[in-house]
Amino acid sequence: MKVHSLFVYPVKSLSGIEVTSFHTDDFGPVGDRRWMIVDDERRFVTQREHPELARVETQLDGDRVVINIPGEGEFGLTASNDELRVLVWRDWVKALAGLREASDALSRFCRKPVSLVFMPDSSFRRVDAGRVDEYRRVGFADGFPFLVTNTASLAELNTRLEVPVEMRRFRPNIVVEGADAWDEDHWQSLSIGNNRLSIVKPCSRCVMTTVDPSTGLKDAAVQPLRTLSRYRRTGEGVIFGQNAIHESPGLIRVGEPVTVNQSE
Repeated sequence: MKVHSLFVYPVKSLSGIEVTSFHTDDFGPVGDRRWMIVDDERRFVTQREHPELARVETQLDGDRVVINIPGEGEFGLTASNDELRVLVWRDWVKALAGLREASDALSRFCRKPVSLVFMPDSSFRRVDAGRVDEYRRVGFADGFPFLVTNTASLAELNTRLEVPVEMRRFRPNIVVEGADAWDEDHWQSLSIGNNRLSIVKPCSRCVMTTVDPSTGLKDAAVQPLRTLSRYRRTGEGVIFGQNAIHESPGLIRVGEPVTVNQSE
């Protein structure tokens, strides 16, 4: 087994970036989901209600995040010194407001008032304490620093679909190849180079999997979520991929070997 591909998502719910390697820090992949979009009630905004956000591209210019908004142009994201509390799922978190130019352009694109916010190092959002005893942090990701998926599981799903889908729909950080389909259900931990990841829980999927990442439109003819629900529904929900946490900062590269500890 080895790492097939790697992705980072600088802004929650905007397009991801495929990379050949990434460093990890306390939050997870460096820079992953440190930015987020909120509405005028400071609640998080995602592709679930605004699928068109898939069309907003992200780039990295050194440590700086740049977004390209259709019809508006490119904007470098810069955090101000203005602190505010924002809501991501059930967590109210300290954040810094982004400068207004990018937020105003994104508001015009979404046709509603939205703002870009940044999670600074001084903010601490804890991963689900019901799943992880250690006092570990996460950025604006849904709940855990990593999502790991398996190319064979996608291939198996695609045999059941009239139109195959890309892995991009499932927004993983680490994609593994060389395992059998759905082997990830039994993984307890992964070693990738000098990095060790603990598998925390299966990832339950939502309507974002029905959004075409290239067009930002929901596909009526492509039904990965409905198809998965027929044979991948568990007490955790409709499952594709595994959420994970890491033991320490490191570097993960495409092509690195992956070894697995499995449950009984």
